[in-house]
Order: sequence, then C-alpha cells, then structure tokens
Amino acid sequence: MLCAGLALALCALQLVPAALAGPQPPLLVERSGARRLSKVGGFAWENCGDKRDPVVLQSLSVAPDPISIPGSLRVSAAVKSGKTMGSPLKAALVVEKALGDLWIQLPCIDQLGSCTYNDVCSILDELIPPGTPCPEPLLTYGIPCHCPFKAGSYSLPASDFDVPDVELPSWMTNGNYRVRVVVSNGGEELSCVKLAFSLHSH
Repeated sequence: MLCAGLALALCALQLVPAALAGPQPPLLVERSGARRLSKVGGFAWENCGDKRDPVVLQSLSVAPDPISIPGSLRVSAAVKSGKTMGSPLKAALVVEKALGDLWIQLPCIDQLGSCTYNDVCSILDELIPPGTPCPEPLLTYGIPCHCPFKAGSYSLPASDFDVPDVELPSWMTNGNYRVRVVVSNGGEELSCVKLAFSLHSH
C-alpha cells in the first residue's frame, strides 16, 4: 500500500482539498465565494483493519503541524506488505466533516469525496505513464509506482515537499475532516487506514 499510496500521495499533496469536494448539506455550505487554503493541521492516522490484513502502515509522520500553504512539509512513512498487490486494486474512501458532535459523510461527485476507485493501478498509469521514471523521492528510495507491488518492507525517509497555493471552492468549509481508506483486491481487504486533519482558509 505504501507504494501505491505514496505514488498517489505525491499527487494528492496538491489535491487533498479537492479530494474532499462535493456538494454538502445546507448547514455545511458557505456562499461567500472561493477562498485560499492557508493551513492544514491536526494530522493523525491509525490502521483500521483487522490483524489479518496483509498490508500494514507502520509509521507516518507529517510536519510541521499545522502546515502553512503555500509552504513546505516533511513526510516519512513505512509499510510492511505480506502480499504482492496486483491489478485491479480497489480503493474505497469515506470522507466525513465534523458538524458539532456529528460527522456528516460527504458524497462522491465527479470522482471526488466519498468515492470508490475500482482500479488504482490504471489511475497510477495515467498519472505516471508506464516507461517513465517514478517521481522523486520514490525513485531514489526504490519505491515502485506501478502495479504489481511486491511483498516486502518499504520506507520513505523524511523527505521535503513544496505545497503550492490552493484555492478552495466556496462550499469547502473550514473545519475538521476524517477519511477512511480501504484497499482491496478481488474482495479481499488488504489494508485499512484512517486519517484526520483540519482545514483553514482565508
């Protein structure tokens, strides 16, 4: 999962706000026009699969907290995979936003939000055409960016990334979010990870 996850995450560093997109219930909607994302903070993660899941996220660190945008961040991660992961890899996301004591699930619109992606391998091939080198720092640390992903241990030492200016749509409200990601193949769950963070804009 680190291989696929890191490859996608390198793109997602610039797309996280959009990944939460989608129309929301009226209580969550702001009509004040587009705003610029200024900070992402309160980042936390945990594995949510059972002990039988063959792919386990062992560590994940994102700094600083909060992350100023535009700005830079440092990411490190380690994953252990007990099984080769091949096509088709399915990723199911549930994205929720806090509304008081309640968590409201955001819908899937235009492939963004609480969506199911039935073939992550194809998405990676579109983002990183086969035959081209994997982007840094995956290339330096020998982390593959295309299926199949062989069983083994993979680690990304602390690596710096630049995060560009990001404009949020008017309905993308400030607040706390959580995301549950389940990766599976042929109906078999391979990994489950929960992420939490907050968004602040101006």
